Amino acid sequence: MSATYDGFPGAVAVSRLRVYDWPTPDGRPGGGTPHLHLTCSEGYVVTAGRGTVQTLTTSGYRETPLGPGTVAWFTPGTIHRLTNDGGLEITVVMQNSGLPEAGDAVLTLPQDLLADPDTYAGAVRIPTDVPEAEQAKVARARRDLATRRFLELRDATENGDPQPLADFHRAAAELVRPRLDAWERRWREGALAAARATGAQLDALRGQDARHLTEARVVSTGATVQGRFGMCGRLDVYPGT
Repeated sequence: MSATYDGFPGAVAVSRLRVYDWPTPDGRPGGGTPHLHLTCSEGYVVTAGRGTVQTLTTSGYRETPLGPGTVAWFTPGTIHRLTNDGGLEITVVMQNSGLPEAGDAVLTLPQDLLADPDTYAGAVRIPTDVPEAEQAKVARARRDLATRRFLELRDATENGDPQPLADFHRAAAELVRPRLDAWERRWREGALAAARATGAQLDALRGQDARHLTEARVVSTGATVQGRFGMCGRLDVYPGT
């Protein structure tokens, strides 16, 4: 068992998010695209601006205020939607580096668009071979479609009808099922490897073996993708996280 792990600490992913300031279908001055993750917790460190994260689970609907210095996080299965009341910028920390990029995110689209992976992929794709204005138009239409469905799910849940949310959960789980083997490989090479490295280091230190300290190294990186149209806003993405 290796006593070293070279990835970002904890095998998490870090990105910088500037939440969309496009007005929303329900009259908010700005906001992101509602979605959930199936195996990844997500954390926010708010660096500027103000807004909320609206969350929907089987336990109900909640709004958490966000402002500079706020740290908030939520577990898999939480449908979440960011709202932007002005200049909201967040450092996002994602569990299981690589899994969200490998498809661990399902938008709250109408049920017919969740029918199969190809239909869903076509509904969420933002073309990269068109001008930025066209990309923004597609991203905004996608956001608005998911927002309207999120509001329907929220209203049904608050009115005591759990079935629409349960149907969405089932559809989301079925959509990602073909990817689970690939996800497991990423998890084994990332988060599991990081945890095992810590275990190996503890065992070595108990045995008065500190050789892993000689393998110390330093890594730094800058954003290789800047301003990408993400689910919730414009993203700066850092390699190796």
